[in-house]
Amino acid sequence: MVPVETEFGRKRAIDQSSCNKDYSCVEGFCPSFVTVHGGTLKQRNGGDLAEDELPPLPEPAQPALDEPYGILVTGVGGTGVVTIGALLGMAAHLEQKGCTVLDMTGLAQKGGAVYSHVRIAQRPEEIHAVRIASGGAHLLLGCDLVVSGSADALSKLQPGHSRAIVNSHEIITGDFTRNPDLDFPSRELRKSIGEATGAQNAEFLDATRIATGLFGDSIASNLFMLGYAYQRGLVPLSAAAIERAIVLNAVAVEFNRSAFNWGRRTAIDPAFVEARATPPAAIPETHRLSETLDQMIERRVAFLTDYQDSAYAARYATMIRRVREAEAACLPAETELTQSVARALFKLMAYKDEYEVARLYTETDFLKRVADRFDGPYELNFHLAPPILGDRDPQTGHLRKRRFGPRMIVVFRVLAKLRRLRGTPFDLFGRSEERRIERQLITDYETMVEDILAHLSPTNHAVAVDLVALPLEIRGFGHIKNAALARAKAKEDVLLTRFRSPHPPRVLAAE
Repeated sequence: MVPVETEFGRKRAIDQSSCNKDYSCVEGFCPSFVTVHGGTLKQRNGGDLAEDELPPLPEPAQPALDEPYGILVTGVGGTGVVTIGALLGMAAHLEQKGCTVLDMTGLAQKGGAVYSHVRIAQRPEEIHAVRIASGGAHLLLGCDLVVSGSADALSKLQPGHSRAIVNSHEIITGDFTRNPDLDFPSRELRKSIGEATGAQNAEFLDATRIATGLFGDSIASNLFMLGYAYQRGLVPLSAAAIERAIVLNAVAVEFNRSAFNWGRRTAIDPAFVEARATPPAAIPETHRLSETLDQMIERRVAFLTDYQDSAYAARYATMIRRVREAEAACLPAETELTQSVARALFKLMAYKDEYEVARLYTETDFLKRVADRFDGPYELNFHLAPPILGDRDPQTGHLRKRRFGPRMIVVFRVLAKLRRLRGTPFDLFGRSEERRIERQLITDYETMVEDILAHLSPTNHAVAVDLVALPLEIRGFGHIKNAALARAKAKEDVLLTRFRSPHPPRVLAAE
């Protein structure tokens, strides 16, 4: 699972390039609903990208080998970091240069930190140590930002001596599975790397995003990074030797050669490559974040109209207008309360029930996106736990997901057309406990907001913002959602007490 920031909050997505694909997560209560059986991920090579029609790449000046040249390759297990070291070693051998490669993988078979120490010299006898010493790295080739900013990696760098080319893509750590609000320390990591090399000697680019856009597979990002560093004149080997090493490796040869060359091209013309990798139409609309409060509200009104109908959307818009007017009367320069209510009320009103799941699968571009990602014959299986049909685990009492075959799409198309029945006496699923709770949450929230507006003042405004934002913490489905709801309700009791206090305590910023 990786986090994806969208207009409607942080979501989770499967990284198809690094997924184990053993489907063991289905035994739990994974938030993913769909598994793809058969087929393969679509990949593109240079020919698919019309690479032969592009101008030839100029050869950069290679760094001098007056002393052994140290390259520290950092990344995570399972992404090909060790392969980069092996390719550099083979390329050096082909040029009859001295080279040593030391891979430090620890327990990193999948997802852990990996360090590859590569030392290159004119002759083998010039290398007296395999491991790069403290401050001895000439190049940090950072295939992962977190590992590149680790104490082990930083200790090998020296201002004025070391250069860093780092993949800035935010690959979240395992803590994300336990804390969905975990913030990625991107700024701190960049700062640490910049201080270790000298700010002018560190470059950051989102190689994973660009490589995935070009090739359809994030596994291309490490060769892409190597190509970028090469074209920057930071690798003391020839492109011909590196490409020959790729051929001798005999694994996805054209794919890897193309990734290397597109990395080189990015160092020369990043705007061209960026446009080729991510054309505007390829960016989902929900990934384009609103720039103003009015735009944010308008987009949610439009969504709720599709979700249910115009009357349902008008209910939302009316409440947001009341909050906006009350906040302006209390604190004219503030909109934080309005923004929080706009996000939280929308989340409650757009709960993902059976009708909404059906609509998202049949009346959006979901099936097209699957077809764009996979080649060959495949079928979709849907893993659902509808309250009225789901089995329960005999030990925990929790609902368990059941697998439904590809014909479920036909059922989804029918259910999507019936969404206008939501909340009416004819609602097929409305009598289940989960759906009744979801509808009650909306009513309770509207009542609470009305009470807040009646007693809003400059002294309790900050507490009110925290209070109305609580629904954003209610995530997941089934028992996962119930647990999150219980935690949110406990916080609500505390915040309501503070809000109603004549002098609510203020939280002082740390000095």
